[in-house]
Amino acid sequence: MLRPQLAPRQLAHQHLRLEGELGVLCWNTQKLTLDGDFRRCLTRLMGQFPTALLLLQEAKLAMNGGLRLEGWSYAVSPNIQTHSHLFGVLTAARCAFDEVAALLSHTRELNFATHKSLILTRHPLADQRQLLVANIHAINFVRHGLFYNEIAALKRELFQHRGPLIVAGDFNVWNKKRRRYLSDFCWEMGLAQAVMEDPHHIKSLFRQPLDFIFYRDLTLRSAIAIDTQVVSDHNPIYARFSLSEKPG
Repeated sequence: MLRPQLAPRQLAHQHLRLEGELGVLCWNTQKLTLDGDFRRCLTRLMGQFPTALLLLQEAKLAMNGGLRLEGWSYAVSPNIQTHSHLFGVLTAARCAFDEVAALLSHTRELNFATHKSLILTRHPLADQRQLLVANIHAINFVRHGLFYNEIAALKRELFQHRGPLIVAGDFNVWNKKRRRYLSDFCWEMGLAQAVMEDPHHIKSLFRQPLDFIFYRDLTLRSAIAIDTQVVSDHNPIYARFSLSEKPG
């Protein structure tokens, strides 16, 4: 296992802005992105839930063939590299990527294992604003203070952005103290939670949900947790936003 040396990107939609409505699908894929059953399930979901932003955690890419995510632009922030594969978080879209920042956690899990990764991407909107998207797989298996430090580092990365913001992923908030750190972060950043229909389908640990979509300066139209019949150990969560109105 190697420290990642690559951060793959496939940017084919640099002439397109986001406009109208924005569907966001967020999913911890348990490293199954190259699996046939997963790919068929994802294709089916794309037909049911119109998606402009696809936010994956624990994505797996082949070193010699990428992800084979046809029709999408994407950028990856890997946290693990082997001789044949990369693993990490991936943000895909059918629009321009104005900026991409692939980041690793400051701390390693269990002090000797791997870092966790997150990716920040900026996307142009039709009204000349920029949407900032943070796709995160939060660190686990560390003391609460180290988890807090990573959330504080994320806040510093996002703090200067003015305008629409989406922060989503697997936050590993499996107890009340971690959940309180996350709630405080959202309050300080002015983020609202996209509350899901069918929340019992969200992956949980010790009765605490792990996966979230938070947002700011967008109008939420709907949100749902989708039962995929155990393709991954997590289910995808989906939210649909309006971009045509600026909240008052």
